[in-house]
Amino acid sequence: MRLRQAVILAAGQSKRFWPLNLKHKGLFKIMGRPLIFYTIENLRKAAVKEIIIVQGPKKEIEREFKSYKFKNIIKYVVQEKPLGTGDALRRAKNFLKDKFLVLNGDDYYSQRDIKKCKNKKFCILLKSVPDPQNFGQVIVAKNKVKKLVEKPKKEVSSLVNIGLYFLDKSIFNFQIKKSKRGEYELVDFLKELIKKNKLDFETAEDWIPISYPWDLFNLNEFLLSKIERKILGKIEKGAVLKGKIIIGERTIIKSGTYIEGPVYIGRNCQIGPNCYLRKFTSIGDNCRIGQAVEIKNSIIGDNSKIGHLSYVGDSIIGENCNLGAGTIFANLRFDEKSIKVKTQGKTIDSKRKKLGAILGENVKTGINVSLMPGVLVSPNSQILPGTVLFKNFE
Repeated sequence: MRLRQAVILAAGQSKRFWPLNLKHKGLFKIMGRPLIFYTIENLRKAAVKEIIIVQGPKKEIEREFKSYKFKNIIKYVVQEKPLGTGDALRRAKNFLKDKFLVLNGDDYYSQRDIKKCKNKKFCILLKSVPDPQNFGQVIVAKNKVKKLVEKPKKEVSSLVNIGLYFLDKSIFNFQIKKSKRGEYELVDFLKELIKKNKLDFETAEDWIPISYPWDLFNLNEFLLSKIERKILGKIEKGAVLKGKIIIGERTIIKSGTYIEGPVYIGRNCQIGPNCYLRKFTSIGDNCRIGQAVEIKNSIIGDNSKIGHLSYVGDSIIGENCNLGAGTIFANLRFDEKSIKVKTQGKTIDSKRKKLGAILGENVKTGINVSLMPGVLVSPNSQILPGTVLFKNFE
């Protein structure tokens, strides 16, 4: 069965993604492309001919993609109020012809996983994960889905719902009610199919969920591991480049800089002199990395500047940030336990032994600022010289 249409749900408010959520989560860039770009690209490779994107009232995604060559395959609809994923899907109803895929706009789904459900009438894509308590869990039997349980307190299954479905327009015949959250849930459509023993499933291989900001490291590593060497910028004498590295047009790598791939550097950047860029570093366009800066396993947003003698490890820096000289990102606890992060009134275990700080857009630090592991910094913040941040800066 051919895949013809897909609906990408991208109208959410991305609250768990703070402090990187000034824009929709799907617009955060890795290797020069928004997260949602990779979804669109893989849908196209899977021969999907038409994509309907359900976006929020700001129409951020539509504005972003005006510069991309997707005009002939993408249609946009708006979910004016945050009334849930079920309501978001209904916004796309008038564009749908018969069978269609539905998937989230910020998680990563590979081309081969996208194709898996196409030979079923109704299908959900699942994956077995070590921490199912963070997801909706799924009970299956005899090749059918028997029950969907949304984030139960006690684990009922290691199989989780990863937010990709193959459906047809008949699901809109079901009448669903608002949930306890006051929203119409897409999974309530699926529960009606389960009652009729009609919901099949397949298991995914390459799904990478993006719930919290630190989940970006998994996708960054996955994407960088697949790059090929491509040098379009200028490399001064005395710079050393090892491994798979992408360097964009009009970028200058100054003498004494040492780069260990895989590393991505965008266009119109200036790196060095005497910088050390370690593997799984992704630097956006128009960035300036000063003398003797070391960056390891980090994501640097467009138009950001890192002053000389700074260290950035296992960290994320949003767009348009300016870090003063000697800014240090600590990324390891003394006791070497996994790093816990306070966000949205909760303490979340990142499950990462190494995690630095995460800065929103337009953050400015003075000289000799130190940021401790797991610190989140609100967009538009200014941090005074010599400050040591042990907790979130809002």
